[in-house]
Amino acid sequence: MISIHYNNQNLDVDAGELVGYQVDGHQYIHQKGSPGWRSSDTEMFPIIGPTAEAKFQVQTPRDIAIQDQHGLLRELDYEKVSQTETDILFQKKYKARTPVKNSKYPEKSNKEYLFWTYDFLFQKKFSLTESGLEISFIVSGERDSPFMLGYHPAFKLYTKNPQFVAGEQTISLSEILAVGDRAFQIADCEDLLLKDEKQLRIRTEGFGNFMLWTPVPNMICVEPITFYPYAVEQRNLNEGFHYLGDAAKTFKVFIMP
Repeated sequence: MISIHYNNQNLDVDAGELVGYQVDGHQYIHQKGSPGWRSSDTEMFPIIGPTAEAKFQVQTPRDIAIQDQHGLLRELDYEKVSQTETDILFQKKYKARTPVKNSKYPEKSNKEYLFWTYDFLFQKKFSLTESGLEISFIVSGERDSPFMLGYHPAFKLYTKNPQFVAGEQTISLSEILAVGDRAFQIADCEDLLLKDEKQLRIRTEGFGNFMLWTPVPNMICVEPITFYPYAVEQRNLNEGFHYLGDAAKTFKVFIMP
């Protein structure tokens, strides 16, 4: 566990996972062991969405890759690269076609190993600033590498009727619960306000969209995504790809109390 502090903010990170963010003693992050989800954050990469109906196959320009739900990045371990008083940088490296053990096998998947058809370096940086917590994702690899990216943080809810405001749209918790595992889509949006016991603004750069998911009333996953995976059939997930150029691509999430 790594903890850093800045003014009235406390940040707790466990092996690259955001497990705590407190401001003036108020905990904004869903705590492990509470009903809802066994994690508190993760990333969806290099694909977003389910793949079972496509026999866990995703077509890339290079070849077919074997991917389980939301990709294989979550099966890899972060290594800490650096740390300062206000910043922590982690990374994961992957070599093309390296088999990765699938934690969903055999209970939820018949694929024991997953692989991707391109090399990549995925970096995740936490920074405490005057305005809140900034999380950066830096994706680098071979030119024209295809990918999707989603960030999947879970926030703790304190009231019975929180609201989620995106532009002129106000969404209730009951609406999100009703959608179920497909997650509630908010297209063409990079700024969302969570109105709970305390307000929390979540702003993004580079993602372009959100989806909201929860199976319980005590937490909410506010997920910035580059592509909403239920917009296409599972066998056509490749329609949602972005592609790397010569330089790395950076995506940012700002969590602002």
